[in-house]
Amino acid sequence: MPPEHALLVIDMKGYSQIPEAKMAQVRSDLDDILATVLAQSELEQPRERDGAYKDTGDGAIFVFPARDTGRLVDPLLGYLNAALCRYDRERLASSPAIRLRASVHSGPLSLPDHRGDAINEACRLIDSQAARQAMAAAADHGAFLAAVLSDIAYRRTVHAGRTPALDEHHFLRTTARVDGKPGFERPCRLLVPSVSPAAVSPYLVGAGNSTPPSLPGSVPQEHAEAQEACERQDTVQQKAKASGRAQVIQVGGNYSTGPKERS
Repeated sequence: MPPEHALLVIDMKGYSQIPEAKMAQVRSDLDDILATVLAQSELEQPRERDGAYKDTGDGAIFVFPARDTGRLVDPLLGYLNAALCRYDRERLASSPAIRLRASVHSGPLSLPDHRGDAINEACRLIDSQAARQAMAAAADHGAFLAAVLSDIAYRRTVHAGRTPALDEHHFLRTTARVDGKPGFERPCRLLVPSVSPAAVSPYLVGAGNSTPPSLPGSVPQEHAEAQEACERQDTVQQKAKASGRAQVIQVGGNYSTGPKERS
């Protein structure tokens, strides 16, 4: 059996709708964001390992050692959402927003040929109805990331107490299904940073419904809370920088703080 690996898959919402002339710049900005949050999370850069990185055009597949599964959930997902919030505040009005779906999974995987069910499961999770509906909730409530954790990744990280900033009440339990893949049905957990599971739940509509139910009066409040959460995380990172516990990482002309290098 191949060794266990942790997988992170990301996919950009609406990338194919971006004008062709702007695609390269937006993708470059996304690559810079991902490189920064990986450094902040003290994770190795998969591009430096044979077969550990695959560009999918509108996203990417990252492969990590199994020991890193917890850090892919916390702190990476929080850093990623905060970075996307910052990007949205600072981007030009003519530049499109970057909103991402992400999946975290772990399982046996052969490298560098990627042979194994783990990578297929991770990709189907991110393509599931549940992930897409969570993305709709994120967009309506001012967030920029919707993440789906496989049951095994959730149990080994959140349920096992290996995610200090996240616990069970941050996640929404559901089932991942994919259109056109009737044999795929997996338990999973959804996370939309800064948006409560109660606000995400109404978006998980049945197959016969194409539009989530309206939530009168709730969107402006949730949008404000999401923005405040991004600003609070920025403040924490700035305090870390001022205290000397962080290093500065340049990303696309802007600066964000990352953790001080280990001795």
